Order: sequence, then C-alpha cells, then structure tokens
Amino acid sequence: MKLLFSALTKFVIGIVLVGALLFLPAGTIEYEQAWLLLGVLFIPMLMLGAVLLIKSPELLAKRLNNKEKQRAQKGVVGISALMFLATFIVSALDFRFVWSHVPFWTSVVASVGFLIGYGIYAEVMRENAYLSRTIEVQENQKVISTGMYKIVRHPMYLATLLMFLPMPIILGSIWGLIPTLIYPIAIIIRIKNEEKLLSAELDGYEEYKTKTKYRLIPFIW
Repeated sequence: MKLLFSALTKFVIGIVLVGALLFLPAGTIEYEQAWLLLGVLFIPMLMLGAVLLIKSPELLAKRLNNKEKQRAQKGVVGISALMFLATFIVSALDFRFVWSHVPFWTSVVASVGFLIGYGIYAEVMRENAYLSRTIEVQENQKVISTGMYKIVRHPMYLATLLMFLPMPIILGSIWGLIPTLIYPIAIIIRIKNEEKLLSAELDGYEEYKTKTKYRLIPFIW
C-alpha cells in the first residue's frame, strides 16, 4: 500500500505539473496537441505502473527513486529537468502566439514514434530487473546481454530519445525543438559516467563491451 500510494502520488503530481506547464503558458485548455501529449505520456505510464506493481514491485520502487548520489549525475538530471521545462513552456507559447505551425497529422505521427519508444522502454524493463533511475551497481547485479542489450549497451536511453525528442512536434511546435537538443548531450555525458562505474564495479561488463560495441545508436555510437 505504501508503494501504491507513492506511485499514485507521483503520477498525479506529474499530470498536474505537466498540465500546468502546458496550459498556463498556452492561455487555454483548448490545446489539442497538449491533450494528445498528456494521453500518450500518462496512459501508458499508468498501465506500465500497474503491471510493475503486480509483477515486479521491487523494480517499480527502483524506478520511483530518482535521488542521484553522484554530483556529476545530479548536474545532468538538473539540466534535463530544465530542458523539459523549457520544451513545454516554449511549445505552449508557440501555440499561443503562433510562432510556427505543425499540422495535427504530423503530431499524430510523432505520437506513434513516441509510443514506439515507450514500447522499447517497457521491453527493456522486462529484460532487466536491475534498472534504476540512479547510476549504481546493485548487490548481486549481473550483466544483461540479451534482447535489446545485444544491439546497444544502453537501450533504455535509446528509448527515451525516441520518446522525448518528438515531444515538441507532438505539441505542434518547431521552436520547442531547440531546448530538446540539450537532451542528447546530457545522455552522452550520463552514459560515459555510467560506463566508468560499470566497468570498475560490475563483473563481466568489460567483456560485454567487446561483444556489444555500440552504446546508444546501432552503427553510429
């Protein structure tokens, strides 16, 4: 019950916060693309959370914990949070003052890309029971090298790129794309820092790196 309460509290706060960041700058609740984003963001989140609560409450608890211990990673998390704030606010202001125009069908296509990223996200969570929102090596942790982990070493970050980069297009904004350019940079910094820790503290990770050569995007990096 404590885990359920914590999950529901964060879920509701998330809806209220994102809704406020979109509808207040937009000056109206008649912002179709904002409702579209809220739907593709929070409906799958609710479904995934319910599945984890029933089948893997330990993993849900790990995903709810976002308190980074490393100073460098706290900075990355802070930068990412500012990126989301800027993306939502700029996109909403773009809608309000019509700085750019994105057809609604384009927002729908971007939403499909977002949901594909969410599907990868869910698959990675099914594959890896050690997933945590903070960078750490857990007790008895083992290297996962199956499924998506055969393709890239950090499929969860690939999923978040597919989810977060289309957000401004879902919101109908071209200008909102500018703040999102920060996110890939933040992810690269986070991956490099994470791999240093995993190479030093997780048995078998160096061998895994020789088998799965690409960190984030197949055949590129």
